[in-house]
Amino acid sequence: MEKELAERIALFRFGVIAPLVDRHLSRGERERILGEITGAVWQIPGSPRSAVARSTVLKWVAAYRNSGGDIRSLEPRPRIDRGSSRSIDEESAAALVTLKRELPECSLQTLLTLARRRGALPPGFAASRQSIYRLFVRHGLAERQVKPVDRRKFEAELPNDLWQSDWLHAPKVQVGGVLRKTYLFAVLDDHSRLITHAQFYTSESIDSFRDCIIQALEKRGLPRRLYTDNGSAFRTHLLRYACARLGIALLHSRPGIPEGRGKIERFFRTVRSQLLPLLTEAKSLEELNAGLTRWLEQDYQVRVHSSTHQAPLERYLEHLHAIRPAPKDVRDYFRFPAVRKVDKDRTVSLDGRLFEAPVGLIGRSVTLLYNKEDPLRVEALFEEHSHGFLVPLDPLVNSRVRRTASQNIDVLPTGNPPPANQPYRGGSLFGETPR
Repeated sequence: MEKELAERIALFRFGVIAPLVDRHLSRGERERILGEITGAVWQIPGSPRSAVARSTVLKWVAAYRNSGGDIRSLEPRPRIDRGSSRSIDEESAAALVTLKRELPECSLQTLLTLARRRGALPPGFAASRQSIYRLFVRHGLAERQVKPVDRRKFEAELPNDLWQSDWLHAPKVQVGGVLRKTYLFAVLDDHSRLITHAQFYTSESIDSFRDCIIQALEKRGLPRRLYTDNGSAFRTHLLRYACARLGIALLHSRPGIPEGRGKIERFFRTVRSQLLPLLTEAKSLEELNAGLTRWLEQDYQVRVHSSTHQAPLERYLEHLHAIRPAPKDVRDYFRFPAVRKVDKDRTVSLDGRLFEAPVGLIGRSVTLLYNKEDPLRVEALFEEHSHGFLVPLDPLVNSRVRRTASQNIDVLPTGNPPPANQPYRGGSLFGETPR
């Protein structure tokens, strides 16, 4: 062990035992101080542990007193068998080191799962986490990660009080014969840590986040607040307007400061260390999402969380009375707008498709509201008033209609027109959609 590290450890140990050796203590005082020491959380130099045992503290006190108060007595002594592991055989050690080099960000739990799955560990392998950690340290594969102290910790009181959302760079897969990068969008409930929806996409645009948040709303209802970063996908007018209409307060963290979004960041660390190593053989976007869904349903959502001491799904379901259901037409709140002018033949074009508009809109510039996943369902607005859903036209049929200068013939819709005497009963942006 390097001299500098040994001295740091000795100073740490002295700081721990100082209240026990600098004065005479009654039995009660001694026990109280020992309890405070063993119950505290420590950042121990050169070790991943965060606690010290009572027997260890007493051993340090004895060593210090027996040396006459020499701080060097608190320096760790090198093992005689330094450089080898007493609990891990050479073949297992080599396999673990190789796998760690292959997957450096993989958590120890997932690393052991993969090693056993590949048959790299003998039956009954039961080395302690500390032994494996020391093995990685000797090979330069592990560093002590000191977590920053969160001085602004908070937790929402009930499910759907607050959702956090962000996206993560993900593996490349084949999409349409081309190798493309993917992005994992996720939405997390702050109170329960439940993932209300997560999905891999091939773009980090508003289209991807829009699809993700809609599915989260459809499955888990409406949050009272939605907290995101300052990325372009989260700051569109479409998102702000939709959230306002649904009664959701849209919040953004300050640029460069992910303050308050620690839980979604922590979830992404779990994804990197536990999920992504299991998806290395995924060849398509569908395989990535199938693996993600399986991991969420069978592992993350039902595993006890270290902070809440409950499984996310269990904690979320405890307060179903607090959940606001989303409207059945929640997708219509996230429709894209497009301004178009209605031609003299009552037609209007959108994304290469023709639609028939009401006669009263001829020559008017109207706002068309549509969903990209349902491009034939288009609503027309003029001066904030709905004029119903437009009828798609077949360009081939339209091209066969003979026109003359003296004859004005309406183009024909491909669908069946409504009964002649039946009034229009839907199509309001702010009301019910037609059934």
